[in-house]
Amino acid sequence: MVAAAPASRRRFRPRIVPTLAAIAGVALFVSAGLWQYDRMEQKLALRAQLDAAALRAPEPLPGTADWTAWRFRPVVASGKFDAARQILIDNRIHDGQAGYHVVTPLVLADGRAVLVNRGWIAGRATRAELPAAPPPEGAIDLRGRVNVPASVYVELQRDTIAGSVWQNLDVQRFAEVTGVRLLPVIIEQTAPLSGADTLVRDWPAPDLGVDKHRIYMVQWFTFAAMVAGLWGWFTLRRKR
Repeated sequence: MVAAAPASRRRFRPRIVPTLAAIAGVALFVSAGLWQYDRMEQKLALRAQLDAAALRAPEPLPGTADWTAWRFRPVVASGKFDAARQILIDNRIHDGQAGYHVVTPLVLADGRAVLVNRGWIAGRATRAELPAAPPPEGAIDLRGRVNVPASVYVELQRDTIAGSVWQNLDVQRFAEVTGVRLLPVIIEQTAPLSGADTLVRDWPAPDLGVDKHRIYMVQWFTFAAMVAGLWGWFTLRRKR
């Protein structure tokens, strides 16, 4: 009588080196995923803070302040525009059309000065012809929101100023070029000052990169699961 072959079964036969490598890989990927999760939560908290700031009643610009805490808060500012130092920020797109942001220094009633992004204007048929957007004369009461301009941006070359046309809005560089002492923020104008004011003011909400952190978090956790799954698959062996 021929004896029946024993039934196949699976059992773990882990090897030291692959197991240690799998543990290290899972730990690394889980740590990276947790870091992305933490960054995502921080950005969500910042978004909630900025949304709450935008809903506050307009206030006068403070004297000295932590300007990061004032980001996107509505403000009112009284003073006179310095039309002679107005600049245009090049290559600004609205609804698929190229144009400029019109930026004008505002000399406040207390003697301070701040740059005001008055809005977007379309470019002309040729770049040799610049659009006209003169600011109103005399004392004005302006409504806007505070923004802290980016300190890092891309420039193909250092000499990016061509007369009144600038490639990027840089408060410190503007102060160096013009000699005007400025507050380290800009005001993005939110309401027209007259019926003749046709500048577009469609200021976007900040892109804080929440979705990017969420995607990276899922990616790292997926890698951790793959390493653990592959280790389990190759560690199982059939034994007769």
